[in-house]
Amino acid sequence: MTAVPEPLAAPEPLAGGLANAGAVFRRGPLVDRPAPPAARALHAHLRALRSHGFDACPAPVRLTSAGREQLTFLPGDVPQPPFPAWAMTSAALRSLGTLLRRLHDAAAAVPLDTTAPWSRDLADPLGGTVLCHNDVCPENVVFRDGRAAALIDFDFAAPGRPLWDVAMTARYWAPMLDPASAAALYPAGLDPAHRLRVLADGYDLSPADRAELPTVVEQATATCRAFVAHRVATGDPAYLHAFTTRGGWPRWDRLQSWLAAHRTEFSAALLS
Repeated sequence: MTAVPEPLAAPEPLAGGLANAGAVFRRGPLVDRPAPPAARALHAHLRALRSHGFDACPAPVRLTSAGREQLTFLPGDVPQPPFPAWAMTSAALRSLGTLLRRLHDAAAAVPLDTTAPWSRDLADPLGGTVLCHNDVCPENVVFRDGRAAALIDFDFAAPGRPLWDVAMTARYWAPMLDPASAAALYPAGLDPAHRLRVLADGYDLSPADRAELPTVVEQATATCRAFVAHRVATGDPAYLHAFTTRGGWPRWDRLQSWLAAHRTEFSAALLS
């Protein structure tokens, strides 16, 4: 008797960030999503991370002929905007710092494929020898029991300095936003300077990197602004909508001025 293959599970749309809005689905134990240009190298890297003890990332399953990829679904809670209070506790933030450090320590042991077409969109302009995630926003972190348990969506991964990845992560989680910008997405009452310190403590960031972090956050913000400008200029509908509804360039001007004005405060919190 010939075995009859089980039918594929019905696709379940998954919420997420702007880059692949409406194009990511769960099919039973798998996530089916658009494959990034560096998918082959990225899949090899994810497998290597897991072989080095970092299992807090999806396991690649296959690439399809339709330009998509399938990875294992990671169960848990993924915060969506406006971000819930449970995801913004100090304990959650500290656990995220620890998880990011685990990622970087494992990645440092994995040889970097320098020939792969890694994304340059959010990459460290100075480059580096560690493959950084570069997009550890709340929508890309899986929580279990209030603690950061896994990272997903490595589309913007690229070689860089771990400090750059910490700065990118801080942008989303402190958050490194002026109060008006933060109020649209985050619970009230968050103290960015204190939370920057909590993230650095969870990561066990060195004193030298703590001293540099506020400046690198400003550099990362400038890179993100350039990325948004490109997406807006090319007419990406998801980015156009977010750009217009969140205040356009005046918001970015206000944000970058606020970061520069509070640089000393951030440094004091990190080094005290």
